[in-house]
Amino acid sequence: MTFFFAVNFLFIVLTSKKITSIMATIKAFKAIRPVTDKVHLIASRSVDTYSRQELNAELTYNPFSFLHVIKPEFNENIKSKPNSKPLLQKIKITYNKYIHEKLLINDDQPSIYVYQQISDKGTFTGFIACVSADDYTSGKIKIHEQTLSEKEEKLKQYLEICDFNAEPVCFGHDNEPEIESILIHTTQTVQPCYDFTTNDKLRHRIWPISDEAQIAKIVTGIHHLGKVYIADGHHRSASSTRLADWKRKQLKSFTGEENFNYFMGIFFSEKQLKIVEFNRMVKDLNGLSSEEFLSALRKTFNVKKIHVDECKPKQVHQLTLYINRCWYALEPLANSFDENDAVGCLDAQILSDLVLSPILKIHDLRTDNRVHFVPGVKPIYELEMQVDSGKFAAAFLLFPVTMQQLKNVADSGKIMPPKSTWVEPKLRSGLIIYDFEKS
Repeated sequence: MTFFFAVNFLFIVLTSKKITSIMATIKAFKAIRPVTDKVHLIASRSVDTYSRQELNAELTYNPFSFLHVIKPEFNENIKSKPNSKPLLQKIKITYNKYIHEKLLINDDQPSIYVYQQISDKGTFTGFIACVSADDYTSGKIKIHEQTLSEKEEKLKQYLEICDFNAEPVCFGHDNEPEIESILIHTTQTVQPCYDFTTNDKLRHRIWPISDEAQIAKIVTGIHHLGKVYIADGHHRSASSTRLADWKRKQLKSFTGEENFNYFMGIFFSEKQLKIVEFNRMVKDLNGLSSEEFLSALRKTFNVKKIHVDECKPKQVHQLTLYINRCWYALEPLANSFDENDAVGCLDAQILSDLVLSPILKIHDLRTDNRVHFVPGVKPIYELEMQVDSGKFAAAFLLFPVTMQQLKNVADSGKIMPPKSTWVEPKLRSGLIIYDFEKS
């Protein structure tokens, strides 16, 4: 009896270790984060979302903004080359200065961080954890975007010198009841460590979860799903994987659990993510008059003039066009595209296959400067003004890619057209930081 108990116990221990190693694709970490009374001043939008005027104003009038870390040479007359080693070293120095001055603090316990954003667009709730770089190379992390090696290498060099993630990669995943239950319980019964509203009218709330049992349930929940999908942050994921590979080559031995083997991600169930469309504008009609262009469109579309109130597409495979101060609905004719092709049935690809390439001779959206991409969060009147001014010849509005379409593309191992998705919510930079040395 004693022997049977011992063997059974050994089996449980070995099985538990095996499960733990398999499930360690996400983990809790000790975040670096702003002090509570200055979080609203420190956390910033991504630097590329600011206009030059906005950026200068923020850096001039807000001495606490995390933008000072990203742009450490703002007040200097001599500037370093972009992405150069001296510039990256200054970023690291300024970051450490924020820690030394206790503007940023290091949590004592490893945690998974529940994040909630509230706006007039709705309430979005997810959690922040670290994800294994190995899962990117093994295919457990599903991608839908082609990355550029040059950009990957630049971001890898940034991570190599600066040693932190200030913005998480955004992941979408299937609904998981256990995780959803924890998020609901936390947001409804626990006092958040942060609760502040930014001047773009977004309310941000964060709760650290340090309870080991709850952390284990979240880790297990992601493990049971088997895979997650990158919604936003393909280059950050790829560069983090490059860093892990490079670091491993520098070491004589490693366990795989070192901090550099992970990168920070924010996870939302698919019903919590909002995918916004990326619209297209073209600078010219390839020598065609507007009447000739509309005539060419009628070969593959039902073309119908509509009122401005109807200009936003209401469903998949409905596109709209603004040209000559008029709006038109474009509905692809039957059999003009392959409904069973994960990429070919995307509205952005339909536009390329039926309009941009054959009619306007815009064949490569990555390199042709005749096409311009505008996220759907921009107001319609801005697109109309650009066309009316003559800067652009026409604007095309698309219906947003659905989460199922994104998953279909990723699961089939294919790549979406450039600038197909704008994902919300967007987390603030410097709000939660994953430090490779201190986390």
